[in-house]
Amino acid sequence: MELHVFHALVALHIITGSTGAVAFWVPVIGRKGGVNHKRWGKIFTICMLFTGSFAICMSVLTILDPMGTHPHLVGMFEAPFIRGIFGWLMLHMGILTINLAWYGWLCVQNRREHARNLTPLNVALQFILIVAAVNSAIQGWLIGQFLMIGLTVVGLATAGTNLRFLFKPKRGPKDWLDEHIKALVGAGISVYTAFFAFGSVRVFPELALHPGLWSIPLVTGISLIVYHQRKVAMQFRARRGVASFAG
Repeated sequence: MELHVFHALVALHIITGSTGAVAFWVPVIGRKGGVNHKRWGKIFTICMLFTGSFAICMSVLTILDPMGTHPHLVGMFEAPFIRGIFGWLMLHMGILTINLAWYGWLCVQNRREHARNLTPLNVALQFILIVAAVNSAIQGWLIGQFLMIGLTVVGLATAGTNLRFLFKPKRGPKDWLDEHIKALVGAGISVYTAFFAFGSVRVFPELALHPGLWSIPLVTGISLIVYHQRKVAMQFRARRGVASFAG
């Protein structure tokens, strides 16, 4: 019964994750602020919230019964390894995905009313992510998987920068947009990371923990974040220049 539930969660995780992975590119590549940007951005956000939730459920079942939930890996990996990678690390990544999707969505929805970002849920998600990241690092150290320790940096950096913006005394006019870009592109990184890394275990198990495989979506995502944030900065400078000239 448990295995059937796990397989159902995997199927739902793949469906929502795949849909989100496709939807991700419409707001990233398309015209910003338009109807398609908003529509597909909403679809992406919803998909990420469900994808992250399914990942958390899968991780909990794996932590409780690593070999029972992953019978295809019996003989290839030991229970502590499966519990660490597909349990504790996936729990961290699932919480990270939900955190980024929800935070990024609130940033754009509350761009004119920042106080509405300070909901108990949004603030709590930051501290939950910190706990999950630190726990993942500890579990990685215990089983000698240093990739888990390295990925802790992503969770801690996300929660730290989110909290900085949430409680920043003074915010610039484009700060909310920078955070929106960072968060939702970051959520996109997480879904592609799951596709490249966790999914590779079934096809190329020997490459599952290769740093190069994990770095592909990370480097791509960071590049997109830097590109779009620089583009936004240039647009704001151009508007200020026009306003100054008109004045």
